[in-house]
Amino acid sequence: MENYRITIDSNSDLPSFLREKYQTVIIPQYYAFGDEVYGDEKNMAPAEFYQKMREGALPSSMANNPVIIRERFEPILKDGYDILHIAFSSALSGSYNNVCVTAQELMEEYPDRKIVVLDSLNVSLAETILFLKAHQLQEEGRSLSENAAFLDEYKKHINVQFTVDDLFHLKRGGRISGAVAAVGTALNLKPFLSITAEGTLSSNGTVRGRKKSIRVLAERMRDTLGDQPDLSVPVGIVHGNCPEDASLAASCVKELTGIDNILINDVSPSIGTHAGPGALGILYYGKER
Repeated sequence: MENYRITIDSNSDLPSFLREKYQTVIIPQYYAFGDEVYGDEKNMAPAEFYQKMREGALPSSMANNPVIIRERFEPILKDGYDILHIAFSSALSGSYNNVCVTAQELMEEYPDRKIVVLDSLNVSLAETILFLKAHQLQEEGRSLSENAAFLDEYKKHINVQFTVDDLFHLKRGGRISGAVAAVGTALNLKPFLSITAEGTLSSNGTVRGRKKSIRVLAERMRDTLGDQPDLSVPVGIVHGNCPEDASLAASCVKELTGIDNILINDVSPSIGTHAGPGALGILYYGKER
């Protein structure tokens, strides 16, 4: 088997048990409240992070740090391994470019080693799904280049459907106007968003009421699952400190699709900065985006 390690960034929301299982090297993404920066050794529990947002604190997010990327990658190269890195969508952050630039510098210093950076064009557990598929392919004996080529096509089928509970954070991020946020809040409207084929965010309608939005989210997943879903990878459900709603979404997915291989995790703070408390997403292999 070709010697290469599969790495990922913290915006993947990779669960700790998978990180430990694969001894994964993770490139941290950062977030801050005022001048207090978090994201690497210094972190905030998701429940605490979202509670601060509920209390009115407004965090910011920032890209990864090239110095830290080098610190994480270089020992792998020194140990004689190549690297396949799965990166957060280039359309939503400068993090992908930071990794590419650092990888090129390192390959010039270690000419016998190779680093392939895969632009996931996606977010959160969608990256984790790619990570799990990459490990499956590696265990089957696929080379680094074969694995990367497969994933470059496979990623086009990783769908993200999500909703938010508080329209203020979409307004703050420029996704909707203040007037739309005010009217939507008054009418208890819950918007739907998705990740496009280009890796950007797209809005796609609203419904009235939280429970209805969760049900429709699962229905949209069912309708875009396709005839040949890849059941070797889980369906991901992520949430912004609303575990009961995530459990309801999982129940709806099981009811509507029969799929019970479901992975539930918190939305990392660096993504939650933009989605806010109550964000809820379903991520899965389905029809091509």
